[in-house]
Amino acid sequence: APDIPVIDQAYSKLSNSITVEWRAVPGATSYMLTAQDGDSFIETVVKNSPGTVTGLKPATLYRITIRSINSGGKSQPSPFRKAKTVLAAPILSVSSPSCDSIALSWKAVYMAAGFSVSLMRSDGLGRMLRENTTNTSLIFTNLDPGTLYTIKAYAWNANGMPGDDFTYNQRTSPNAPADVKVAFNSGALRVSWMPTEGALTYTVTASSGLLKLKCNTSSSSCMVPSLQCSSEYYVSVTAYNDAGSSKPTDAVSLKTIPCAPVNISIEEDELGHLLVSWSSVSFGHYYVVFVKSDDGLEVHCNTSYTQCHFQSDCGFTYFISVFAYNKAGQSPLGDVFNYTTAPCCPSDFRAVFVSSDTVRVTWAPVRGADLYETRAAAWSTVVLCNDTAPACTLSALQCNTRYHITVHSFSEARGSNTSCAPKHVATAPCSPEIKNVSKEGLSVISVQWQSNNEDATYVVTARGEAGLWHCTSTGSSCTLTDLPCGSAFSVSAIARSPAGQSLPSYSVPLEMAPCCPNDLILTQVTQSVTNISWSAGKGAQTYVTTLESPKGQAKCRTLQNYCLLGCITCGTNYTVSLKAISETGLTSSCTYQGYSSSACCPSGVKLYRLSNNGIRVFWRASDETMNYSTDLHGSKGNFTCTPRAGRSHCDITEIPCGDVYTVVVAPLTDKGPKLTFCPKKIYSVTCSGSSVGMVIYRGKSNAEHI
Repeated sequence: APDIPVIDQAYSKLSNSITVEWRAVPGATSYMLTAQDGDSFIETVVKNSPGTVTGLKPATLYRITIRSINSGGKSQPSPFRKAKTVLAAPILSVSSPSCDSIALSWKAVYMAAGFSVSLMRSDGLGRMLRENTTNTSLIFTNLDPGTLYTIKAYAWNANGMPGDDFTYNQRTSPNAPADVKVAFNSGALRVSWMPTEGALTYTVTASSGLLKLKCNTSSSSCMVPSLQCSSEYYVSVTAYNDAGSSKPTDAVSLKTIPCAPVNISIEEDELGHLLVSWSSVSFGHYYVVFVKSDDGLEVHCNTSYTQCHFQSDCGFTYFISVFAYNKAGQSPLGDVFNYTTAPCCPSDFRAVFVSSDTVRVTWAPVRGADLYETRAAAWSTVVLCNDTAPACTLSALQCNTRYHITVHSFSEARGSNTSCAPKHVATAPCSPEIKNVSKEGLSVISVQWQSNNEDATYVVTARGEAGLWHCTSTGSSCTLTDLPCGSAFSVSAIARSPAGQSLPSYSVPLEMAPCCPNDLILTQVTQSVTNISWSAGKGAQTYVTTLESPKGQAKCRTLQNYCLLGCITCGTNYTVSLKAISETGLTSSCTYQGYSSSACCPSGVKLYRLSNNGIRVFWRASDETMNYSTDLHGSKGNFTCTPRAGRSHCDITEIPCGDVYTVVVAPLTDKGPKLTFCPKKIYSVTCSGSSVGMVIYRGKSNAEHI
């Protein structure tokens, strides 16, 4: 193996390499350089001195050794030398925020104590600018716009040793163009300017509200087409290069010609006068309206308002155009309108009724009319007749209507002349329509109808088997009186006016409520049952009788002329009512004189033996103020006793024993005969020798009084 080489020196010029110098070793064909940083190392084989180890880390201290190599092998490592790589170069981020400045920034560099940055025009003109700083950003100002600059930067360590440098070329953004000129020509905008240093392209912007039009060019002029009328544009120019854009130039204002007026309306505001109106146009200073008639005559109106008046005549066609003007010039030609005035009105037309609902209208022909329209109008009803002849017949006119009859001349171009004066014709009244027939009282009927006639008198007639009844009114109702109950009628109405008499209305059937029975008789059958009978009521089919008191109500519904009412309370005053109901359900409520049911029969009737062949009859009185009569009926005789009022027993002396007696105790009233439906009880009276023995109750009598 060759001898061990000796390192003369080791140094770093780049941040990623160290260069080593040594004396050549005889017999060595190559050398192995080793750079060690702690446990890591990098080896490089070189031919001769000097040799460089690359791939190192910036600002790092390495131990450098060298071995000589030949075909016999490698020598031992030489004594080491220490060498430190220089600092890495800062990596610049460069921009031109304005036309006279360049901004630089970089990330911090390991072990850097400061940075040195120099800037100079790439064409060599001017002086170099240099700045030393410990920051990581820097701005150079007062530079030339649109100029290419070369920038070099490096970092140094604490010993002032510089590291790698970084070189970058940056152009400043251009200055805004100068001497901008704007011209308007045939709807397009031509913009020109003086070229600016370093600009590659230019953009012209024409803004009007939200609308922006742009033109891009590399020359010093540009055409912006399709400008809108009635608009104010603000025009600016911006220069561009690879560094960015200049500030836009100060905006130049340009107002375009006004748009053609729109919303043009033409109307005859009065007979013989045309009114032309339009919407106001932005940036329009004044307007000129040209009106040319079909006979060749032309007039115009110059105004700063949005309407003009012109005289017109019937039957002419006018051609109308409106222009707006400002300092930029005249608006484009808008729509040309034509307006044809209506034909003149027919004069002296006559309207004659040929029947109640038909009128014939005639008139003299007028110039320029293609067709005639005859119109009969009343409220919302219109009857039309169109004909080319100067006559027309209108039929099916409505009754009770005042018609406005007008004859309009009509042309296909304009239509009808609506200014013609009408004539007025009135028709006969309409037939009334009966809306309601109602009962106002006994034998009194109110008839209501729909009254749409003017100045009409109405006659209502009720016709039936019982005769004719009439009522008259100028309103919408009248009253028929003294109509007999239980009768049927047919009710109709007519209207009369100076124009004539209407047809009768449709008939409405009328049925009077049934008559109340004249006679009503109540007969009490038992203590709780009453029979009611009555005479027949005319027109009645069904009857409902009612007895009502505070203690309750008894009701009966029947087709007969009598009825049995049960559940009657004795000794009670009842109101008596009867409803007579017809076959169709009409009802008459009839009220009669009140009814008092009979006094109540006493209860608890018993017989007791007395001395000396006497019998005592005892009972429980239903009313302590009532007088009672006691009757005992037997085969050996009949016995009666009547005690004083308030007494609840009665004694009968010397009654034969050995007989069966039927005992009845009934109340006495001054309103009629003694009641016969009180309960009858049977007792056996036995003999004890010749005297009354035992009194034995045998039950009730089965005989019923109906």
